[in-house]
Amino acid sequence: MQENGNLAVLVVDPNPGMRTSLQNMLNLAGIGKVEYAINANTAIRQLQRRAYDVILCEYDLASGSGEGQDGQQLLEDLRHHRLISASTIFIMLTSEGVYDKVVSAAELTPTDYVLKPFTVEMLSGRIKRALERRAALLPAWQLAAQGKLREAIAACRDGAAAQARYAADFARIRAELHTTLNEHQEAAEVYREVLTERPLGWAALGMARAFFALDQVDDARAILDELLVANPRLMAGYDLLARCLEASNEPDLAKKVLEDAVAISPHVVRRLRKLGEVALAAGDVEGAEKSFRQVVTKARYSEFRNPEDHVNLVKALVTRDDLLGATGVVRDLERSMRGNPAADACRAYANSLVLDKSGNAGAAVAELQAAVTAVRAGGATSPGLRMDLAKACLDHQLDEQASNVMLTVMNEANNGISVDQAMHVFVNAGRTDMVEGMGQQLRAQAQILLGVADEKRNMGDVRGAVQTLLEALHIAPNNLQVMVATAGGILRQVNELGWDHPLGDTAAQLLEGIRAQDAQHPRLVALTDEYQAARRKYGIAAA
Repeated sequence: MQENGNLAVLVVDPNPGMRTSLQNMLNLAGIGKVEYAINANTAIRQLQRRAYDVILCEYDLASGSGEGQDGQQLLEDLRHHRLISASTIFIMLTSEGVYDKVVSAAELTPTDYVLKPFTVEMLSGRIKRALERRAALLPAWQLAAQGKLREAIAACRDGAAAQARYAADFARIRAELHTTLNEHQEAAEVYREVLTERPLGWAALGMARAFFALDQVDDARAILDELLVANPRLMAGYDLLARCLEASNEPDLAKKVLEDAVAISPHVVRRLRKLGEVALAAGDVEGAEKSFRQVVTKARYSEFRNPEDHVNLVKALVTRDDLLGATGVVRDLERSMRGNPAADACRAYANSLVLDKSGNAGAAVAELQAAVTAVRAGGATSPGLRMDLAKACLDHQLDEQASNVMLTVMNEANNGISVDQAMHVFVNAGRTDMVEGMGQQLRAQAQILLGVADEKRNMGDVRGAVQTLLEALHIAPNNLQVMVATAGGILRQVNELGWDHPLGDTAAQLLEGIRAQDAQHPRLVALTDEYQAARRKYGIAAA
């Protein structure tokens, strides 16, 4: 277990008297490496620069004013943006009244709570207990961080058997690892085991998530309805329930659920943003404007500010024919976010919406061209915004620009957008004539990537070759040549560097795909034999 003298601690508290008191307590406990943050934003900035072993965070960061983030919302932001690792100890300092509201309700719980008032012995004891827990769970966390997910799952099983007091912690890690592996049925079973022991909110939420991933939306909704009655402050439950309702084509109910969540927890920008999107989809333009305006206002001093929030607000205002207000938002974006790489693309696209609505098509086209130039220059915009930008380009007969923008979407392997989904932008715009041209470009790019993969393999970079092959597969998912090359590359890596379960699963899927396209393909038998031999070599049980 780590000695106290080596611990780096961040204290997050707006009260200078409390910061001094905590400094004294920590010094008495043998901890001398202490730094401070007075609110959520300063904490985020410090955590972007360096890591800490322990974070002591006051729950009421707004000092009772109700303005700004509380400690729970800060924790959720830190986890969401991965500014703290799983092994970071986060201890919430809170009053008994607040504790009663949040304990067992929040999905992302702190490592521990310390109720005020407390003594140095109490604080030292909680830190010691947290360090013991971290030492127990650390092997599983380290294996997961190294990408050894199966080994991490096995470590969780062994750890739970050896240290029963952390059984629930190990179970949660194990379920999350199964989810990462897209093994949602296995994750559901783990959550079910936990729930037979104790009705924990995070386990029920995990079960609902697993059902949602398995397309069992009604089952997920049933769990969430019951869960939110028992835990009305489990905010992630509202978010998932809204997704279920969207999937069931009930946007009005999804909007109502998110409105209820925002009424309870009004400072989480991600939820406000989602509410605005759902409201706009449901035709509630006034509600969308209200939500997006709050997002822009609340995010003004946030470390996670996103220029696309201004674009969303402009969309709502343009839909309401408030061109003066929309112009003001564009000016605010240009003034307040100058220097942000994505801001140029967002400003130009937002301005094109205003100009288009005002009937100035020529100026709108010029702004669309500027937005495309900014995107291609590397402006970090979301796939959704770029797809909207491509649609606008098609509306103005800017075919080449639309193609260029959509290529940036299709070439990103991990953005959640498949090539088929991206192609539907052209289909929905009535431009099926462009689909074949885009396909030819993608096939040409895939051929180039196959050559790059060959060069990497010849230089001994087996992992790099497989990564390049997977990129080629993403942009040409049904190309037989790419499928064969990728399956072969994966099996070469497995044989040389050891079994990798996600890659093994990908190889199996590719072999099935090759068989479906050409059961007589000359490489199929050899690849299948190589795959089975690799499984036997590494003792992988039959599927």
